[in-house]
Amino acid sequence: MSDGGVGMARHGAAAARHCSRSQDDLHAGPGSAAHPANAHRTPTPVAGRGIIAYSDAAAADSAADPPGMDPVMSTALDSAIADTPAPRSLAELDLAGFCAAVDRLKAEAHAAIGPADYVHLRRIERYGRVATLLGYATAWIIPNPLSAFLLSLGQFTRWLLAHHILHRGYDRVPGIPPRYTSQVFARGWRRYVDWFDWLLPDAWDHEHNTLHHYHTGEDGDPDVAERHLEFLRRMRIPIALKYALIAVVACTWKIIYYAPNSLAVLHSRGGRRPTRESIATLTLGSVLDFRRPAVRQLWVQCYAPYATWHFVVVPALFLPLGTAAALAVLINKLLAEAITNAHAFLVIVPNHTADDLYRFRFHYRRKEEFYVTSVLGSANYRCGPEVVDYLSIWLNYQIEHHLFPDLPMRQYSLIQPRVRDLCLEFGLPYRQESVFRRFGRMLDVCVGKTSMRQLEAFPVPLGRQTATTC
Repeated sequence: MSDGGVGMARHGAAAARHCSRSQDDLHAGPGSAAHPANAHRTPTPVAGRGIIAYSDAAAADSAADPPGMDPVMSTALDSAIADTPAPRSLAELDLAGFCAAVDRLKAEAHAAIGPADYVHLRRIERYGRVATLLGYATAWIIPNPLSAFLLSLGQFTRWLLAHHILHRGYDRVPGIPPRYTSQVFARGWRRYVDWFDWLLPDAWDHEHNTLHHYHTGEDGDPDVAERHLEFLRRMRIPIALKYALIAVVACTWKIIYYAPNSLAVLHSRGGRRPTRESIATLTLGSVLDFRRPAVRQLWVQCYAPYATWHFVVVPALFLPLGTAAALAVLINKLLAEAITNAHAFLVIVPNHTADDLYRFRFHYRRKEEFYVTSVLGSANYRCGPEVVDYLSIWLNYQIEHHLFPDLPMRQYSLIQPRVRDLCLEFGLPYRQESVFRRFGRMLDVCVGKTSMRQLEAFPVPLGRQTATTC
């Protein structure tokens, strides 16, 4: 096949023993299904072909279909296992087989949950406690990056714990104290003990655990970075200035994005499935519009208490050591705030934003479609050792986390090789690179150098009008 074909011939990549990744992905060239008039039609399978209405920036580099091939939208799948035939298209995937295999692994992982997961959780919590203690023990001496980093790491660890606990990851652990379950952790007054951050835990729980996880990459996902930064992608300004703006966003994003927008979607929630048009947002211009209940709650329950405690009360506690000591603590706290924001931005945003990941113009109809879109829309970072997992807050297991969001952290490292092998066995691309490589891909999308891929519809399996559910 020539270079001007539909991109069906990029197969194969070596799988590393523990943390491999496939090199290529679903890829499609231009065709009649890409026409806007066909964008919302249910694709129809053609013998030997998978048809997906697909569009991305890479499509511009592909020429027309080669002679002898129907002018339809096809999608290639890569195989990283030489002795396992990969399906040529998404429509040829053994959906029922993949779904059944994932369900079996899920059942095994849930059955393996035990006291060791609680021991692991407490060890990770101690890492954060020690970091906070050392940070405050040195922050009063002089403004310095080490104290600021330790303070930021302690704060970041609370988000790590909240993320996995509120996902119900520890609800199944036998004998676990109630304070480490999703029903108690950071609920009500315990927010100030367990996870005192800019974000309101109930708002984050709805925005992240419900909307993002079960609408990943869809129009109803409130966390699609490409959509949020479309204005920046289109701006005709020097690329260096775009990077500078991204840096400002990274250092403040919990304040200017996550806290207000999680509250906005909480206030707008209803019984209907969210769409792009129904996703409510609070912008920099609207956070001062106190006529809106979400804005009043943002200031009263998020901004005011957090800023008062961290930047007024805590520095004041060091006044007995002198004004210089209190000022040093304040400066270190401000530096820590920028660092913890940037750290979160580094390990969270690239998981679903890159030119090799997908956005979906449809909502999955069945469990097997949910599993497949979870893989196609997510990417892992390098896995292990524990210090790497800790600094990545176990989001380096993002594919596993989206397949099984209610597992303890420790279980992700145990099942990751098996999930990888399942994806490769059934012909699904398993994306995994260093966090810095993924961050670079994310940056390219955010500044408009590249675009994410789009899947317009999930194809009907070949030879069937409806898929067999598992």
